[in-house]
Amino acid sequence: MLKHLLPQELGFFDLFEKQADLAVEGAKLLAEFVQDLEAPGTKAHRIEEVEHQADVITHQTIEMLHKTFITPFDREAIHRLISAMDDILDAIEAASERLWLYEVTVTTTHAKEIAQVLRQATEQLRIAVVGIRNLKRDGKAIKAACVDVNRLENEGDEALRQGLAKLFREEKDPLVVMKWKEIYENMEQGTDRCEDVADVIEGLLLENE
Repeated sequence: MLKHLLPQELGFFDLFEKQADLAVEGAKLLAEFVQDLEAPGTKAHRIEEVEHQADVITHQTIEMLHKTFITPFDREAIHRLISAMDDILDAIEAASERLWLYEVTVTTTHAKEIAQVLRQATEQLRIAVVGIRNLKRDGKAIKAACVDVNRLENEGDEALRQGLAKLFREEKDPLVVMKWKEIYENMEQGTDRCEDVADVIEGLLLENE
């Protein structure tokens, strides 16, 4: 009863949506980077800036969590949600940093494929994140978006497996194998973290049925 009488801090939703927007932006920038490897330092720096913005939002959310008496939903879920979204940007930045530092000059089909899967996953994730303002009203749309994120994570896994298999089968230079293996894995970790966020949101749906 007390929870319904006291005002809740709804600013959390604004922060969640800003974080989701940054995830989409970072994934889009990475997909463009993988498509065109020119000016790698500039592109990596832009992604780093986006990741830093995500860090700020994560800190703001956690600070708000400590100062807020009544939260829109479970505190642990809020912490898991914002942290997992921040992890998406961490994976994106790690991939872009390696593209730059390893001086990769020729892209691969599988790199482009994984990057596009990650971009699509962040876009579906944003739909789910926006929906949590109205869990009951938008439950079906949220669920559909989460299912899509899970499907895309599976596609990312498969693209990673195929990319690694092709690397080990065809690439003769072990340094090239090492570089692309790290890049592929970091990009695919981004889709894994998208799935983590979707899992948290699906848990919120179940709790509010």
